[in-house]
Amino acid sequence: MDKFVIRTPRTQNSPQKKQLGGKVYKQATIESLKRTELYCLLILSVLGHTVNKMGRHSDPEVACLAKEVHTEWKTFFEKHLDRPSIEVRSDPKTESFRKNALKLLSEALELKMDHLLVENIERETFHLCSRLINRPYRRTVRALVFTLKHRAEIREQVKSGALPVGTFVQTHKK
Repeated sequence: MDKFVIRTPRTQNSPQKKQLGGKVYKQATIESLKRTELYCLLILSVLGHTVNKMGRHSDPEVACLAKEVHTEWKTFFEKHLDRPSIEVRSDPKTESFRKNALKLLSEALELKMDHLLVENIERETFHLCSRLINRPYRRTVRALVFTLKHRAEIREQVKSGALPVGTFVQTHKK
C-alpha cells in the first residue's frame, strides 16, 4: 500500500502558511467583534459590574456572564420585537399551492378561508419548511388537514387557542 501513497511534508500544503500576498484568515470570537463586546460591557455596567480602562473585565466568570446576557437579550429581542413580517409575493405556482393549502385547512377547521387562524397555520407551515413548496410542505399540510378533520378534540384545542399554532404545526412536520 505504501508504494501508492505519495508522502509530502506538511509544511508545504499547510493552510496556516501565508501564501505570497495571500491573507491568512482565522475564526472570529465573540470578543473580537467590537459591537458585541461593547454591547455586553454596556449590559455589565447596567448590572453593576465594573470594567477597567481598556473596556475589558478582569474576571473570566463575568466575561462568560456577558456572553450569556448577550445571547439572552438577543433571543428576547428576536422574539418580542414588534417588527411586521414582510410577506413577499411568490411565483404563480407557489401562490396556487399556498391558496390550495388555505382552502384545505379552512375546510378542515370549518372556518372561512380568510380567517386569521387558517392563515397563521399555513404561514407557520410555509416558514417551517424553509419558505419552499416542496415535498415536506405538502406532506405537512396533508397531515395537518387529516388531523383537523378526523380528531375533533385537537380541532377544538386549535380553534380555542389551547394548542398554540407553532406547537401544532411543529408536531405534524414531515
